[in-house]
Amino acid sequence: MKKTLLLLMTAALAGTAFGQKKGKALERPKLVVGIVVDQMRYDYLYRYWDKFGSEGFRRLLGEGFSYENTHYNYVPTYTGPGHASIYTGTTPSVHGIVGNNWWVREEGKGTYVTEDKTVQSVGGSVAAGQQSPRHMLTSTITDELRLATNFQAKVIGLSMKDRGSILPAGHAANAAYWYDGTNGAFISSTFYQQALPEWVVQFNNRKLSEQYLSKPWETLLPIGQYTESTADDVAWEGAFKGESKPVFPHNLPQLSGIDIAASKAGQRAGADASVATKSANYDLIRSTPFGNSLTADFALEAVRAEQLGQRGITDFLAVSFSCTDYVGHQFGPNAIETEDTYLRLDQDLARLLTYLDKTVGKGQALVFLSADHGAAHSPEFLRDKKIPAGSVGPTLMRDSLQHELVRRHGAGNWVLTYENQQVYLNRPLIAQKKLDLHNFQVEVAEVMLKFAGVTRAITADDVQKSHWESGMLMYLENGYFPKRSGDVLVVLEPGWLEAYSYPISRGTTHGSASAYDTHVPLLFWGWHVRKGESYVPAKITDIAATIARFLHIQEPDGCTGTPLLEVLAK
Repeated sequence: MKKTLLLLMTAALAGTAFGQKKGKALERPKLVVGIVVDQMRYDYLYRYWDKFGSEGFRRLLGEGFSYENTHYNYVPTYTGPGHASIYTGTTPSVHGIVGNNWWVREEGKGTYVTEDKTVQSVGGSVAAGQQSPRHMLTSTITDELRLATNFQAKVIGLSMKDRGSILPAGHAANAAYWYDGTNGAFISSTFYQQALPEWVVQFNNRKLSEQYLSKPWETLLPIGQYTESTADDVAWEGAFKGESKPVFPHNLPQLSGIDIAASKAGQRAGADASVATKSANYDLIRSTPFGNSLTADFALEAVRAEQLGQRGITDFLAVSFSCTDYVGHQFGPNAIETEDTYLRLDQDLARLLTYLDKTVGKGQALVFLSADHGAAHSPEFLRDKKIPAGSVGPTLMRDSLQHELVRRHGAGNWVLTYENQQVYLNRPLIAQKKLDLHNFQVEVAEVMLKFAGVTRAITADDVQKSHWESGMLMYLENGYFPKRSGDVLVVLEPGWLEAYSYPISRGTTHGSASAYDTHVPLLFWGWHVRKGESYVPAKITDIAATIARFLHIQEPDGCTGTPLLEVLAK
């Protein structure tokens, strides 16, 4: 009864605060900035609290509103589905982004989440540029803003990752930009435009990626102050290619092959700068905190050049900081490298917030920050501390299952692939052998349960014919899309993860329904955001519905989330 009364009172307050009085102009923020920090666990907000400055994460928490109990409500928890779910306000069961990759049965091959061979690269290599949001089946909150303003609002997405830029920007965006590791530039595709704007060309010509890679990666603070992290040299961290140990300092100039002196000499001589650095590894910046700094540089330039939030209409900038994910995968959540990356990201966030105050105006931008998923502790780290954990090899699981099915049913390519912790079976072969698909799925589920680390296996047929309001099976149901998902869905024990270099397991990954993968930050800051925090359960799918309420526009067409009333009430 008390809970119901509280919700009614909160709703009334929200209605009062956001009701438009007769005769007054409609109020909206000048700019919405959506920030996604790739692989950011919720507890990072407080693990590094004593090391953060006052103008980044602390400012967002001190001046804004924090939902302390925000979770994903589906599996698998990967980058593609995470970004899509934040901006569509729904789960993979509706928007169709079931993973970063999946098997396309009609074509007999796999596909990548933003792959689109019908478009061409703009400003980069062919492979990096043939990308679009066409696999995403619903609108986004960014699409809805474009629709609500008769396409006068500008929407721009940017990230080091293509999927971190494209999915948030949506289908109707003015532009989406992502990083191409072959030339160290931000690029796009003909889905959005035929040529890069001049400001993007000029930004790329500054060769900032080369400048960031021209210096060693040293710790921001004296290394002895990283008391929130483990020792610098531990067995469960991954070293850079070319390093003997994963320890500071990381010699980025040597590892990347960036020769700044040769590049500058070539430019002075009128030569193509790319010739001087043709063997350079521009992709290396992704696995350092400086890729986030480059992303922040590009975001500031986008606000300036496009006059975002300065044109008399609400614009939307979607920014995803991806390098936290690359660093996390390589070194794990407890590494000094991970802590250093977040301390530097804190400074980049401070730069961004300060610039918004200067250009858009204090209190005139509406900002939210969340993450596309969390991350598990490294299994070797947990086992070292006598905590149960382990890893499995996806390739080994696929091959072992295939071998067992051949033993039982004869020769044939029974397993097409094992992706997203799901088994994709060769349905035409099963039909050709006159086997019942459901019974075959049940048989495969029984085989998968015998693998170490597997706690549950459920058939796609059972997922489609049942409904769960909570628990593990709800996560599976919300992540299941019949035309793209597999035949048998596998769940690993808590603390277990997929190690693609199995039996070697270094760094970490994500994808499960365990709290370390689903529990993420959710912060609102700026325009009409009340200060405070809430421990009421919130879903990641509630973000788009809440932004729609702030903007007085329609929520995305597949939205299943609901507005978060506490942050709306003044």
